[in-house]
Order: sequence, then C-alpha cells, then structure tokens
Amino acid sequence: MCETNSFRLWLIQVVVLSGLLALVLWLALRPKNLTYTVISFSLPATSPVDPGDAQNSAISFDLEIENPNNGYGIYYNGINMTLYYNDDILGETFLPDFYQGKGKTKKISQSINADGRFLKKIFTAISNATAETRLGLATRIRFKSWTGKTKPHGMQLQGRIPVGSDGKIAGKKKIKLQHVSRKWKLRKSYSLHQYQS
Repeated sequence: MCETNSFRLWLIQVVVLSGLLALVLWLALRPKNLTYTVISFSLPATSPVDPGDAQNSAISFDLEIENPNNGYGIYYNGINMTLYYNDDILGETFLPDFYQGKGKTKKISQSINADGRFLKKIFTAISNATAETRLGLATRIRFKSWTGKTKPHGMQLQGRIPVGSDGKIAGKKKIKLQHVSRKWKLRKSYSLHQYQS
C-alpha cells in the first residue's frame, strides 16, 4: 500500500514538472511581436500648384522594423504601404520580398508620390493648425528557426501621423504602428489580398 502511494506521488511529481517544463519552453520559444515605427516623416517643401505636379508631391518617411526575436529570422512577402488623408488615399508604395535576421532592426527609407489634390488639402490644414495622415501597412511574414519556416501570418497595421506646420511629425517624435481595428479597413491594392490572412 505504501509503495502504491509512493508511486502515485512520484507520477504526479513527474507530470507536474513535465507540464512546468513545457510551459517554460513554450514561453521561451514563442515568437515575440515585431515593432514597426515611423521615425521620420516629411511633406514636400511646397504645395503643388497644379494637382498633377508630380515633381512637388513626394512624401518621404523612414520606417524602422525591429525583430526582438533572437531565435527567429523573418521572411517578408513584400510590404504594401498606403498613406491616407482623412479617408482619401494620398498614395501607395510597395517593397519587394526580403529577409530580416534574428534580433535585427531594419530601417527603410521610402517616398510616396502623393495625389496633388489631397496634398493641397493637407497644406491648407497645416497652415491653420495640424493635419493628420494615416499610414497603413500590409504584409505576410514567416518566422524561420532551426526547425524550419512557419506558415505565413497575415499582418495589417496602421498609425496616425500628426503633421505640423513644418511638414514633419508634430508632437511625438516616433509613431508606432498598431494592428488594424475592425473600424479601419486598408484598401486592397498591389495584390494586397496576398497579404491578408
């Protein structure tokens, strides 16, 4: 009888310890969320006189992508970026596929040729106070570890960028992109359906 109780106690201890070990390993190996941050933003020096003036309509920005995972590299199936003013699309750009190493931070400098009609509206708004644009980002990523690549994960993010009278980010110096809420839907473009999960 005493041996049976000892065996049961031993078996319970083994099960509990195995469960704790599995939980610790899962927490240690589970991929952490990537961080997407707009670190700079700049409107053209002057407003386009003609709405079709492409020379005066390039909006530039720098996006920083941080991979905090020391055990996972990231494969991107391209990135589609759309810039909005109110609900109007200012412009779009697309980055081709690329790989981001384990624990690495990547800085991407981009420019978008904006629609001159909406760009003039922004210049009018910032001459009075501040304007607000919104950057939408859509992609699919795969994590790579020593066991291989995961299935693709669709991602949609967005961030509000307040613009001051100097055409730069107003107030905050950096804007962190957040996952898209149901309230906001990113426009499908550049085969955007490929990136949606």
